[in-house]
Formats: sequence, structure tokens, C-alpha cells
Amino acid sequence: MPALQHFASDAAPEQMLEAIRADGAIIIDRLVSTDAIASLRAETDPYMEASQDGADDFSGRSTTRTGGLVSRSIGVRELIQHPTILSLCDGLLLDSCERYQLHLTQIIRLRPGQGNQMIHRDKWAWGTHLSHLEPQLNTIWALSDFTAENGATVVAPGSGDWPDQRQPEPEELTQAAMEPGSVLVYTGSVFHGGGHNQSNGDRVGLNITYALGWLRQEENQYLSTPPELARQLDPKLQELIGYAMGQYALGYYTPPGPPGAEPETVSPAYALGRKGESFTMGSAEDLQAAISRSVESS
Repeated sequence: MPALQHFASDAAPEQMLEAIRADGAIIIDRLVSTDAIASLRAETDPYMEASQDGADDFSGRSTTRTGGLVSRSIGVRELIQHPTILSLCDGLLLDSCERYQLHLTQIIRLRPGQGNQMIHRDKWAWGTHLSHLEPQLNTIWALSDFTAENGATVVAPGSGDWPDQRQPEPEELTQAAMEPGSVLVYTGSVFHGGGHNQSNGDRVGLNITYALGWLRQEENQYLSTPPELARQLDPKLQELIGYAMGQYALGYYTPPGPPGAEPETVSPAYALGRKGESFTMGSAEDLQAAISRSVESS
């Protein structure tokens, strides 16, 4: 049976990236404290307890999924912006975009008796149209113990370059056993799935994922965190959830109003009251960056 590589919280990002590129997934042990996890759960458990079980086998009929976490939890906001995770996003995603974005926030609770989830790739959210590149980097933070017994995530290390039609054999799979405060970091291309919870307790994980800025987000952050809520956030987090241009000519809008009341084309940041960001479709530097990347890849 293969094994996932474990890294200490102070390991060099370059070492982690090398392992992610080779295996598709790693575990960073105890990246945040158990006190931080307890504080986060105090904020989010009421929402989790009110969430309904899934309505289909893939979602999990004994699994709850709780989203919209940017507006619900300070602790989640801190994990979204964790420097170690963002450094890995920089290294993996910026080769294919000018800016990456928050793709999804979701607390996944496997109740006792929940069976194995279908093994899949997360990038199938966009169908199979992105087989030529890596569109996302994902995390599952352990909010409880992750064990073989309670359904720790099942992963096929090294499966990132497999054909979409291939399914792993049992001997090619391993489980992401880890302690609370640890995090599974994995690509959108690696085959994986939720495990079988054969224990008497819940397995609780926080799924935070990041994607190329020119792709549609899985969780619509503009509806989960509309401008009146997003105005209260840190500017870096505002940009991560999408209140920024994705690159040149990508993401501008026209504010509603009577003739002449508002500029015709502005950055999404304009909706947060940042009136100085009323440039049209981006800067000349943004356009040159996109062109340069195209030339470099040809």
C-alpha cells in the first residue's frame, strides 16, 4: 500500500511542492493548534448541526456539508489565508494564471455508517475539459481525528497523470490519517474520496480549495459573501474570494444607476466602496503580463 508523505509545519514550501507534484497529495502535521481548531468549531458547529444529510450517494446520505464559511467564521478566514497554504498555491497555480481565487469552503461531516464515496477527481467540477493542466489546489483540515476507522480521506498517490477513465485498485489507495490541526493538501487531479466511517463518532473536516482565477468557482462566493458582507473583510481576502480582476479584461462590471451616475466599467473592488479602482478593463501591465505568459508557453 502506498503512503502519503508527512511534513512538519516548518518544512520548506519547495520540499512540499516537490512531493505534491510527484504524489498529488501530502499531509502537513499540526499546522495550526488544537486551540485554534476548538475556536473555529465553536463558530461553525451550530451551522454544521443544522445542516441536512446529503440527498444522493456522492454527497453522502449520512454526510453533512456546510458552506458559506467566509461570512460565518473568523477562524475559517484565517485558514483561507494561511501563509503556508498560499505559498503552495503560488508555486502550483501561478504558472497558469495571473491570480488564483477561493473556489470552495465546506465543512464535511461523515456520520457513523457513512460508506465509501466514489473515487473521483475534484477538477471534474469543470468536466474533463482541463486534463492538460492543473486547475486547483485543495485542502482538507482535520477538525477531528482522521483515522482509518472513521473514514479518513482515501487517496491514490501518484494518480494525477492517470487517464480520467482509470480507477485505482485497492492496493493503490491509502488513507489520510491525521490529527486535528493537520491538513491534507492535494491537487484537483489526484484520485480520492471520502472513506467509510465504521466508528461511533463523526469525522469532521474543513475543505478549502483554490482555483485559477479565470475559472468559474464551485461555490459562488459573490452570493455567499455579497458586497455588504465582503466590505468587512481584509483586502487580501476580498481579492481571494473574487472582488478583484482575474487578469486583464476579466471580471469588470458596469454599476447599475441612471445615465452618467456611475462609471461604465470598473473592477469588482468598486462594489466594496473602493472607488479609486474605476479603471476600465485592467492596466497595460496586466495585458502585457498575459501576453508574456502566452509567449513563454509557446
